Amino acid sequence: MQEGEQLVLTVSTILVLLVVIALIVLFTVFQKKKNELLKEQEEEKKRFEREIAETQIEIREETLRNISWELHDNIGQLLTLAKIQLQNTTEENVGEVKETITKGLNEVRALSKLINPEAMNTMEIKDAVQLEIDRFNRLNFIESSLQVNGKEKKIDSKASIIIFRILQEFFSNTIKHSKALNLNVTLTYSEQMLHILAEDNGIGFSEYESLKKGIGLTNIEARAKLIGATAVLSSEKNKGTSIEIKYKL
Repeated sequence: MQEGEQLVLTVSTILVLLVVIALIVLFTVFQKKKNELLKEQEEEKKRFEREIAETQIEIREETLRNISWELHDNIGQLLTLAKIQLQNTTEENVGEVKETITKGLNEVRALSKLINPEAMNTMEIKDAVQLEIDRFNRLNFIESSLQVNGKEKKIDSKASIIIFRILQEFFSNTIKHSKALNLNVTLTYSEQMLHILAEDNGIGFSEYESLKKGIGLTNIEARAKLIGATAVLSSEKNKGTSIEIKYKL
């Protein structure tokens, strides 16, 4: 009888030890997985912040290039024209001088909205895109339009920066390479989604690799993924190029 009790006690002790060891192993594995997950999340957060910082720098560099160009080629020309007109002012052309100076002042005011380096951080995506559209039309780069559907909703400022930079890359390609006459942008707000469609009527691309290389498709897709968005580029030779962005609100 005692031997039987001893056996039961021994078996019970072994089972308890095995359970304890299993719990210790499971806890160790869980803790290791937890630490790895926390480390990955921290690294992902650092990558995201680094990407945001790089994107902000790119936007500012693009903005400064635009300002430099406008000051030199556009406002500079207007001021030169005003100077010539002033040198030959008569009662008949005073109105022309005033008109030239007024146009120059309007150009300076438009540029002043872009000079503040923190402007993009607080600007809604609609307003940022509108500034670009206004600039294209003002400088006769391309006939552009912006249409907004639905009730506008405030979105995360960092997401706005990423979305704007993606659109800026698309706009830049349209202006420089597409030979398009029209650029149309539509922002559609719903309860849960911001849907953006930008399209031109330029020469387009006939091959996927050309599209990928021409507009930086890989970079655009990676940036969209950072904010949980999707960005799909489509193009057809002689029928234009478009980009469709979907961002969950």
